[in-house]
Amino acid sequence: MPTEKEDPAEGQAITDGTMAPSFKLKSDDGKTYSLSDYNGKKEVVLYFYPKDDTPGCTKEACSFRDNLSSLNKAGVQVLGVSMDDVDSHGKFREKYSLNFPLLADTDGKVSKEYGVYKLKNNYGKKYWGIERSTFVIDTEGRIKKAIRRVQVDGHVDEVRRYL
Repeated sequence: MPTEKEDPAEGQAITDGTMAPSFKLKSDDGKTYSLSDYNGKKEVVLYFYPKDDTPGCTKEACSFRDNLSSLNKAGVQVLGVSMDDVDSHGKFREKYSLNFPLLADTDGKVSKEYGVYKLKNNYGKKYWGIERSTFVIDTEGRIKKAIRRVQVDGHVDEVRRYL
């Protein structure tokens, strides 16, 4: 783990208009997903969340679940990413009937490349973890919108504005 003074970021700043970092991650469904799978085909909503089966993360995932049909009709693939392993993702997905892949970034490499692995402070306790963030990525692999410090309530509607 990095110390409080270390910056774990590996990639360049991810901002609107930049190319999205490529990735290849396993999901609880046994498949490996990569951004290149969608090039020229679908836009991708890549959302990073801190931890499976916690209140905010559950609410966010269920909101994407409940709106997935309309997002898919708009040509969008939703992919959730956390540092939990595929077993944890499988339990989370089953418990809440989630209908989109949850990708396991267990070493944090992709989270660091997207700049979402941050030093957090919870009641004075400092620790490294994922800052809830979403990236809307176009069919050419370019970031249409980087949404940082996501507020769960109304987030799917916010995402829709950038599709």
